[in-house]
Amino acid sequence: MATPEHAAVPTMTGRLIMITGGSDGIGLALADRLAAAGAELILPVRNADKGRRAVDRIRITTPQARVTLKALDLSSLQSVADLAGECISEGRPIHVLINNAGVMSPPSRQTTADGFELQWGSNHLGHFALTARLLPLLAAGQARVTTQTSVSARFNGINWADLDFESSYSESKAYSQSKIANLMFALELNRRSELNGWGITSNASHPGVTPTNLLAAQPVLGRERDTPGLRAVRVAARLGLVNRSADEGMLPALHAATHPAARGGKLYGPKGFQHLSGPPAEQEVYKPARDAAEAARLWELSEQLVGVRFDHTPASPHPKP
Repeated sequence: MATPEHAAVPTMTGRLIMITGGSDGIGLALADRLAAAGAELILPVRNADKGRRAVDRIRITTPQARVTLKALDLSSLQSVADLAGECISEGRPIHVLINNAGVMSPPSRQTTADGFELQWGSNHLGHFALTARLLPLLAAGQARVTTQTSVSARFNGINWADLDFESSYSESKAYSQSKIANLMFALELNRRSELNGWGITSNASHPGVTPTNLLAAQPVLGRERDTPGLRAVRVAARLGLVNRSADEGMLPALHAATHPAARGGKLYGPKGFQHLSGPPAEQEVYKPARDAAEAARLWELSEQLVGVRFDHTPASPHPKP
């Protein structure tokens, strides 16, 4: 079982931290803990009202918290470009980036504003483009970048023949693909940072299984009620078989993003049975994400799809051909 010392972090005073998906669930739990540690936070959110409620919650624990809300819809490359452009114009080095936001298992195939399958386009391509556009600020801050993957990355693989699942949509396989891509990206970012001297440390984390709103009723995703899977997770949480709350589920990402011993090119998750819950620890990279050649292929393809390269030259969003 995770204990309070597993949530301990070094002082974050003077550190600027960006967390995607910080208005709910694991992202909000991370924001709350990091604000308490003295960090200044940027929370890019899609829903401004929800973002303001998150800030109010953070300030209950940390009245002096410094939190800035910015607009971001990861399913729009233009929105990603707008956010990054705003941050670049402000010119403030970013010390930690936690790519945490995600969408999970819409029952029918949906697409992003740029025509990509929603999970692939938001979970992977949106974060890929955001990190690429923020590269000058991340390099200036000698940043640590932590990207959230999932236990779902254990299964399936990259559907190279049909990345957008146009011919045969499977909500679970599309989700797995996006999470495998998150993990591949995190590892490849660390390799390329070392090669190019960017000074960025990149790793990956996953929360195990946690009862958050990812599988809750979301009419915008075509889901009118909570999924049976979420109901089962809530029962398992009450029995202590998986994480009981987002405060437990956030611990691997907190460790990966802040702990002095956390290293680049590694995966951190819960150390309990099947890595479903428990205190954070380094674990073996899931088999579908181990091939460095496939990770390089994914990187180069992703650059083409989003129209952004990992250099210091800004580029314009490039819709899917």
